[in-house]
Amino acid sequence: MASRKQRRRRAKERRHEYEYVYVDDAGREIEPAPDDKPERGRSRGKTSANGGKAARGKRAGPVREAKPPSWNRSVRRSLLFLPLFFIVFSLVNKHSAIEVRFLSSLAYSGLFVPLTYLMDRTAYRTYLRRSGQQPAPKR
Repeated sequence: MASRKQRRRRAKERRHEYEYVYVDDAGREIEPAPDDKPERGRSRGKTSANGGKAARGKRAGPVREAKPPSWNRSVRRSLLFLPLFFIVFSLVNKHSAIEVRFLSSLAYSGLFVPLTYLMDRTAYRTYLRRSGQQPAPKR
């Protein structure tokens, strides 16, 4: 048998999404005062054709600002990851020479530069689309 807490949670899940539940100090649900009842507005989620679940839309709130992509920033990130790559290769390839491990780390760091630049560029373009701004003119 479910505990009282589990039964309360299940009952709360079955309620309408705009019904507020007030709990006193003893853990019992109480009715809200008539002046405390919030207005019931339009529903948050829209129902979709796939099973009636709420469709996920854009987030409410401000859009997080993304900086324009920069090769210098990508190189700096790559240099930060170089020791991490070396440690991972040292743990995985214990029997190979240090030079081989370092060159492998250097190669992966070199591949990491364009990858992070592309990720930054994608994030920046998404930010521009969501905020409605125009991209900066090309040099």
